[in-house]
Amino acid sequence: MSSECRLRILDLVTPQSEFRNPKYEEMIDFVREALGFSESVPIELLPFEGRGSDRDFYRLKWSHQDLAILIHYNPRRVENRYYADIATFLRRIEVSVPRMIRHDPNRCLIVMEDLGDTDLWSLRKTPWETRRPLYEKTIAVAHRLHSFRMKDFPSSRVRIMEGFGPNLFRWERTYFRENFVSDVCSIKLDPPVWQELETELIKLAERLSGTGRCLVHRDLQSQNVMIRDEEPFLIDFQGMCFGTLFYDLGSLLCDPYVEFSENEREELLAFYYGMSRRNIDWEAFRNYFWEASAQRLMQ
Repeated sequence: MSSECRLRILDLVTPQSEFRNPKYEEMIDFVREALGFSESVPIELLPFEGRGSDRDFYRLKWSHQDLAILIHYNPRRVENRYYADIATFLRRIEVSVPRMIRHDPNRCLIVMEDLGDTDLWSLRKTPWETRRPLYEKTIAVAHRLHSFRMKDFPSSRVRIMEGFGPNLFRWERTYFRENFVSDVCSIKLDPPVWQELETELIKLAERLSGTGRCLVHRDLQSQNVMIRDEEPFLIDFQGMCFGTLFYDLGSLLCDPYVEFSENEREELLAFYYGMSRRNIDWEAFRNYFWEASAQRLMQ
């Protein structure tokens, strides 16, 4: 372990009484303000990995059972600045997300409810009889998000990312072409073939654009669905935007890190279809799902 890594670990785990790192103390002070604690209450700050997006996550522990999460985010990544307001909005419309306890936009710090360590991905090897109701509940949460009327969205108070349209679809297919086709697969195509592929992917984007628009999570994969007391909660929703609901369904049901049998995937897709009041027949619904899944997997 490098000396830099050792110093960073010491910064985070050394008790406040033994260390005077400004960043550490600033975070501890914010936590005390957020939770209403005096200086006599000992607080542990435990870093953990895995979430990314230019954010640092810490588990806060101040008793044997009480826990919360501290997030320190980089405001230069624009969606990070939207997270807190989106969290408040989603709670208001009863979409299950962690409760935000305190946000300080000047210090780029957030204290959130701790939902534990169990997500859908961690349950991927459990029997289908156990996973199915959890996925159905997750689909119901997604359906609630998708059902929110666009005209009621409080755009003056809640900022979200640019919706799906020509620019975003173009970015995803360019990412796929450059990072997967060229770099990973080392496939070199002649310009006419590239143009043929581009034409087909443009048509795919146009078909998806015609399926209607609603609020979508945009990254609804298994690691972004926490499970607590048999109930799902969505996290990492800072990329929320307006787009096609089929993109979220593709993210969840064609997650490359979770295996589904053909029947299992069909059951879950049919479950969403049964909740939907859209004027679309089942075969068209399935086709849009598979096309959106192909689009999703490009990025």
